[in-house]
Amino acid sequence: TTLAFIAISFSREGFLQSGGQQHHHNSLIMMASSTTAKVGKRMVGKLRIENTAFLLCDVQERFRSLIYRGETIIRTARYMTDVAKELGIPVIVTEQYRKVFGPTVAECFSDTATANDASSATFQKKLFSMCTNEMKEYCTSSTEMKDRSSFVLFGIEAHVCVQQTALDLLEDGHEVHIVVDGVTSQQPFDREIALQRMSKAGAYLTTAQSAAFMLMQTAEHPNFKAVSKLTVEHMKLSNEFNDSIVN
Repeated sequence: TTLAFIAISFSREGFLQSGGQQHHHNSLIMMASSTTAKVGKRMVGKLRIENTAFLLCDVQERFRSLIYRGETIIRTARYMTDVAKELGIPVIVTEQYRKVFGPTVAECFSDTATANDASSATFQKKLFSMCTNEMKEYCTSSTEMKDRSSFVLFGIEAHVCVQQTALDLLEDGHEVHIVVDGVTSQQPFDREIALQRMSKAGAYLTTAQSAAFMLMQTAEHPNFKAVSKLTVEHMKLSNEFNDSIVN
């Protein structure tokens, strides 16, 4: 709007001085309109199947009994990996120092076939962030990961590995969506501060269901019924984060 006002004022003055300035006037108006249109285009974090990947961070057996509302995290992870399978979205899994903390909890996948599919993109690490050299190499070289610039992130711990992964991805120019009912820490306070930290850094906070239905966009999606069925079954299970609000 300011640019348009300047352009109009400037060109009017020129036009009064000389009728030959009309072309300059029109050029400035077109430039101002184009700039205004670009400014009006906002990036709001809409998920699209074709450029999205899921990241399952370090949900391992050793942490199972230690983390805050851990069973909800596992149930949410299973829902997300099931949704990924239905929608053809790649899943990357990491395991932090597996020798000490054990394998990924089997219940993060609904069946062995799904777990085996994901295991081809499972990376062992000692780095806290999921963005190890091996993981980044996979993202740039794998056909399955081509054009995937939006990452839906869930797992543990929110204030360590999840947060550092989110910040690394954001720093590299990627879009990050944090599944709030899919991330946690051992201490609730650490989780809460981490969610605030990631949000302020530019990550989008979402829920498992919200992400799933945003990806489909419409009830006419060919996998809508299958994902809806998964959602109904998932809603029958206890979600401790939701239960704490309701109760």
